[in-house]
Amino acid sequence: MFLAIACLALSACVTPGPSLTDGAPVGKRGDAPLDFTLPRFDGQPYSLKSDRGSVVLLDVWATWCDPCRDAMPLYQDLLKEYGGRGLKVYAISVDTDTKMIPPFLAETKVDLPVLLDPAGAFAESALKVKVMPTAFLIDRQGVLRVTHEGFDEGLLATWVKDVEALLAEPAR
Repeated sequence: MFLAIACLALSACVTPGPSLTDGAPVGKRGDAPLDFTLPRFDGQPYSLKSDRGSVVLLDVWATWCDPCRDAMPLYQDLLKEYGGRGLKVYAISVDTDTKMIPPFLAETKVDLPVLLDPAGAFAESALKVKVMPTAFLIDRQGVLRVTHEGFDEGLLATWVKDVEALLAEPAR
């Protein structure tokens, strides 16, 4: 069972990972690409491999997570700003009751593509998610490069720098 922690005090729960601009990324070019397939909310399968050549932001979230409510609209803004340059954003829901997803998206005015990971089995085992939300930046080759646990609007400037740095890297 997925035991991610819902942060109540945002400032106490944010664990910013290293930034690409710090010179200490989580992953580096040449690491093994991440590969997985999850169902989309509409039932169709999604494979990360299908987005090779794009920079991908994965946001692991749940409808019961208050910081997720703040983070998702900002990730959607990143998509609007950088989608034309090759950024893709997916929201991986760990909710066991998928009926809660549409009202959450309507309330937050978010229309990001939703992937389903009921009870967070994939998020916990493959992505090692411990805190909600957790977001990942994956480069054009499918390599996980940056991870941020929790959310604080102050991280947005770091995310912008990291997205821009990954988009600037040449595709291989």
